[in-house]
Amino acid sequence: MFTGIVQGMGKITDIVQPSPDFRTHTVELPPEIADNLQTGASVANNGCCLTITRIDGNKVSFDLMDETLRKTNLGSLKVGDSVNLERAARFGDEIGGHVMSGHVMAVTRISRIESGEFNRTVWFELPENLKPYILTKGFVGLDGCSLTIGEVSDSEFCVHLIPETLERTLFGNRKEGDLINIEIDPQTQAVVDTVMRVLAQKAV
Repeated sequence: MFTGIVQGMGKITDIVQPSPDFRTHTVELPPEIADNLQTGASVANNGCCLTITRIDGNKVSFDLMDETLRKTNLGSLKVGDSVNLERAARFGDEIGGHVMSGHVMAVTRISRIESGEFNRTVWFELPENLKPYILTKGFVGLDGCSLTIGEVSDSEFCVHLIPETLERTLFGNRKEGDLINIEIDPQTQAVVDTVMRVLAQKAV
C-alpha cells in the first residue's frame, strides 16, 4: 500500500533486457529512501509497485514483467532517466494523500501545460475506458503522486500543482507529450462500478 506522497526521485543507472517482455532496471536511491531496505520490499517507481530483487548500497534493482512493460511508462525509460519513488506505507504512518495500491491501470499523455508565477496546471488526455472514474475534485494517482482532479472535459482533465510538488517530483520537468502512469482511486472505482452494475440490472 502507498499514500501517493512521493518521497524523492531516483536515477536509473542500468537496464538489462534479455527479451522484449522482461527487463531489470537499477535505480540509484536517495540515502533517506535507501536506508534499511531489504530484498523483497516494495517501492513504487512512478506509482508502479515493484519488488526489490537486488541491493548494492543505494543502488536497487527491480524486475519488470510483460504486464508492467505494457501498461506503464517504465518500459520506455532509459539509463539516466529519473523516477518518482515512494516506499510502501507502514501501519501507523500518516496518510497524507490517498490509499493507493501501486497497480497502474493505464498511461496517458500530457496534452498541455499552463504555467503561472507560483502554480502550474497540467492537462492530460482522458482515456475512454477511464472516463467514469475521473471526476472533478476526485483523487487520481499520476506517476505515483496523489493529486486532486481539477476540471474535466470530454477529452481532457487537469490537476493543479504547487511549487512543492514541482520541486519534489518529476512534474517539475515534465513537458507536453510525456507519458504518465494513471492509478484510479479504488474507492471511486468501486462506487462507480457498483452503481453502473445496479443500473444495468434495472434496465433489463
